[in-house]
Amino acid sequence: MSLRPVRSVTQAEPHIEGAGVKLHRAFGFGKTDDYDPFLLFDDFRNNRPEDYLAGFPWHPHRGIETITYVLSGEVDHGDSLGNRGTLGAGDVQWMTAGSGILHQEMPRGDNKGRMHGFQLWANLPSAHKMTAPRYQDIPAMEIPEIVDDDGTHVRVVCGDFWGKTGPVAGVAADPRYLDIWVPAGVRKRLPVETERHAFAYVFEGSGTFRDASDPFGVLTERGTPDNEVLVREQTGNRSLVLFDSGDEVTVQAGDQGIRFLLVSGKPIKEPVAWYGPIVMNTQAELQQAVRELQDGSFIKHP
Repeated sequence: MSLRPVRSVTQAEPHIEGAGVKLHRAFGFGKTDDYDPFLLFDDFRNNRPEDYLAGFPWHPHRGIETITYVLSGEVDHGDSLGNRGTLGAGDVQWMTAGSGILHQEMPRGDNKGRMHGFQLWANLPSAHKMTAPRYQDIPAMEIPEIVDDDGTHVRVVCGDFWGKTGPVAGVAADPRYLDIWVPAGVRKRLPVETERHAFAYVFEGSGTFRDASDPFGVLTERGTPDNEVLVREQTGNRSLVLFDSGDEVTVQAGDQGIRFLLVSGKPIKEPVAWYGPIVMNTQAELQQAVRELQDGSFIKHP
């Protein structure tokens, strides 16, 4: 087994999206190679209703999949195909936009005004970009949870892990999406196949993601003194940890334990032409999508 070194640790940055929703963006709208097949990751945690209630009104998607995972509050959603529904705490929606869809997402807080969730965008390979749109709405009760002997909890949203299979199926990039809680003081090794790109996003507690036998982490890999602080200090709230290659990651939980998403997927390795929520392979395809959006022919599968 080979441990994955930490390649970088960064903080999600404040961002405004939709009709004025204040959120934090961990990555997106930049270089895509490091996260391929993933394109963007947003943390829309907020305790001030005025900062999120305007929501994400009608907007298009083509060529990608959007994964929404709600922890607190609710998200009402609807689309141009007539689908309607509400995601509650612990629920997941995996939307394959495919050839194109218009939809909206309107968050509502819990009884204390708290809203928390994540949205991840996954790219579609060229062969699947113009497929028919589809939804997979997964209620919390259908997501398997594993409790290990040391108290580690793992919710398996998508993919196979420790003998359990997540309910999301038929996704082109074959991702694995895990919600993991490691108790205080516990060190844990977690398998991630070598051919996958992988990242962790910390949203509760703190800890470190490095081999205890390597006290300098990225420093020995990269020779960059600036990275020493990033690896030696504990990662905490809204930390994004990008891993290098290997077949497992290690995490040492801090005094309050650590909760994080561990996401991995097989890179598509195709060109990316990107304009907002439309992601194609070439500029010509992108320009065609924009023309179709303007002339009303965007929706291919009514």
